[in-house]
Amino acid sequence: MFELTEGDRPILISMPHLGTQIPEALQDQFEAQALRVPDTDWFVDQLWAFATGASVLKAHCSRYVIDLNRPSDNQSLYPGQLTTGLCPLETFDGRALYPEGRSPDDAEVARRVERYWRPYHEALHGELQRLKAKFGAVLLIDAHSIKSQVPRLFEGRLWDINIGTFDSKTLAPSMERALELALRAQTRYSYVLNGRFKGGYITRHYGNPSLRQYAVQFELSQINYMDEERVRYQPDAAVQLQAVLGHAYDALQNSLHLS
Repeated sequence: MFELTEGDRPILISMPHLGTQIPEALQDQFEAQALRVPDTDWFVDQLWAFATGASVLKAHCSRYVIDLNRPSDNQSLYPGQLTTGLCPLETFDGRALYPEGRSPDDAEVARRVERYWRPYHEALHGELQRLKAKFGAVLLIDAHSIKSQVPRLFEGRLWDINIGTFDSKTLAPSMERALELALRAQTRYSYVLNGRFKGGYITRHYGNPSLRQYAVQFELSQINYMDEERVRYQPDAAVQLQAVLGHAYDALQNSLHLS
């Protein structure tokens, strides 16, 4: 369901949409196109591999089974906007994930919450608590990526680097300033703070500066490190983006004041 690698720094990188697995017992419920899991956050583990020493939590299960970055009660994170839910029914471009009449009912959604959603969040919470107990403070980076253009959900091309801190509620002001300065120092990639992506459930739920538990979401445009159409990682492009992410990562780490 997931893989947790414990690190020796006060940082946890969560990758809730990295997974591509649809359990065999569920596969016949889905349309054939769903089994190709096109809306995966492709290669984010490779992209963040430079962050040695950080704890890493990788989801194995596809977001089509259950979205680990949504609240378990399926409350909308962006009221009034078209978004995907806890157990999505459509791909980002509007294609049905299930044949007519086969979408999960309330009982099946509750089963998936218990089987897939809750264990991931228990592991996430537990690792945050371990790191905070050891270091006195902890930073959660929620790592995501998305196609550069998703017309059904967003107008135009997305920013290259989308940062979410739930309107500055999940990072200390000094950490947010340090992050912005690091991104401002480069000109290769466009970036925005709390634009279309303000941080999903994980960032909003676990980020609490008053408890010295900080969180930030990185939503990266896939065009900058992969071939979006053929789903191929492009190392030469990725290394350029990693250099900028590395500066942002260092800025966050250096501004995280430990007790």
